[in-house]
Amino acid sequence: MDASGSTYKLLLSCPSGLSPSQVYVDFSASYDRIPHPAGNLENSIPEIWCQRIQENPSMYNDQKFRYAGYSSKNPDGSRSNYSICLNLGLTDYRTFVGTNLNPLWENFLVPSEDDTIHCQHMASPLGNGAIVETLDKRIIVLQRSSKVGEFPGYFVFPGGHSEPKEIGISGHPTDAVSAGSEHLNKKVAVEMFDGITREVVEEIGVPAHYLTDPLFIGISRRELNVRPTAFFFLRCNVHSSAVKEFYSKAQDGFESTQLFAMSRAEIESMCSRIPGCHRGGFALYEQMAALEDA
Repeated sequence: MDASGSTYKLLLSCPSGLSPSQVYVDFSASYDRIPHPAGNLENSIPEIWCQRIQENPSMYNDQKFRYAGYSSKNPDGSRSNYSICLNLGLTDYRTFVGTNLNPLWENFLVPSEDDTIHCQHMASPLGNGAIVETLDKRIIVLQRSSKVGEFPGYFVFPGGHSEPKEIGISGHPTDAVSAGSEHLNKKVAVEMFDGITREVVEEIGVPAHYLTDPLFIGISRRELNVRPTAFFFLRCNVHSSAVKEFYSKAQDGFESTQLFAMSRAEIESMCSRIPGCHRGGFALYEQMAALEDA
């Protein structure tokens, strides 16, 4: 395995790009993480969290959506009727640090060709990332600061996580009527798209009205720590020079220190400095671009 963390696996590819009406969610406690039967591994989760808190008191716990696979539907074989359903549970940052970022993270994995079973003991919070293409056909790339917990100094696309708290979720519904309700599933699905737009606006400073509605293009997973990320494509209706100007006024210098507007060839040449989950996101974008060029 590449020690740099730049290797990846594509879990789901949607090169034609899916609109919000084509992406569904099944949000259920049945997709939550299963505790590992080995007590020493489970006990290491709070121990590692306490250690990390001591090293960085600014860290805090927060809930995230947990990725647990997907299903697809294509009744007539056409692109317009193709849809996917993401299976999502709940997890939190503390459990992510204690499982996916655990020095013994590989011990949490189950030997299985079924990806859901393989990662059933992992927190697997579903991150999000955006391939943002400017009016002059450049792609926005950020360089991570030295203060972040993962891959300091590496190059990434804008992104973060969709947040359960943004839609009022603090836990799974306890009554049978609310659990698995279409209304709740719809709210979570909408947050998948709202969340990535929010991340782009916050991270690069471009007002939302300059961005097109996101298209879902798939899910990649970093091989190191098996970290999954959902990727979206957005066009930005200004030139890259304007994006850089927005960024200079908006960025706070914590998560990123520089913004670059790169060509596809430039990104390809620096893939060893891109974390695997984001390198996979670029591969998803390349598949989409190839389909458009065909």
